[in-house]
Amino acid sequence: MDLKKQIPKPWKPFLKEELTKDYFISLQNFLDSELKEGKEIFPAKKDLFRAFNFVSPDSVKVVILGQDPYHNTNQAHGLSFSVPKGIKIPPSLRNIYKELESSKLGFKAPQHGDLTAWAEQGVLLLNSILTVEAHKAGSHQKKGWESFTDKIIEIINTQTKNTVFMLWGAYAQKKGKHIDRDKHKVLESVHPSPLSAYRGFLGCEHFSEANQYLKKQTQTPIDWSL
Repeated sequence: MDLKKQIPKPWKPFLKEELTKDYFISLQNFLDSELKEGKEIFPAKKDLFRAFNFVSPDSVKVVILGQDPYHNTNQAHGLSFSVPKGIKIPPSLRNIYKELESSKLGFKAPQHGDLTAWAEQGVLLLNSILTVEAHKAGSHQKKGWESFTDKIIEIINTQTKNTVFMLWGAYAQKKGKHIDRDKHKVLESVHPSPLSAYRGFLGCEHFSEANQYLKKQTQTPIDWSL
């Protein structure tokens, strides 16, 4: 699995130095060794950097930050919180849909969990960790992905202005602590998981706020319907 080759072209100049760093070489070696041992890794190779295929570093309008890819078969497809059509909608995404339905944006929850339509409009659905071993949640934490995605956030922070960052839960908020709040809009809440959604995620109005902010910056708002 050659990670360097898979990174979409518009991102490569910004990541050139990153790809030579010790942590990235170590991450590459770790993934190669896992595959050699016959371990199944999600998402599929073709979807590993899928979130980056839809946006260049200077065209990101919204970042929705997740943590790990889903670890069950056919769930992960390279976009945070999203699953392919035909796969059961995960609980956190159901709560995201609930919040959207209550937000006066005319959103009607679909029967699927595929968020590709958001990505196509400039929403970077970014997980902090981009791979996971099948059926082992969090198995690729602290292998190097966190440093790589810190760099992605830094690139967006410096290369764009007026980007909306949605940081849900303590993990995402810690990861986004260096974002320039004067230059960008940072929306924070508890995580949409069933364990915490009722403590402030439901009713947070992040999707409406994001669109109001984008309009104010004379950008086209996101059509959240799916």
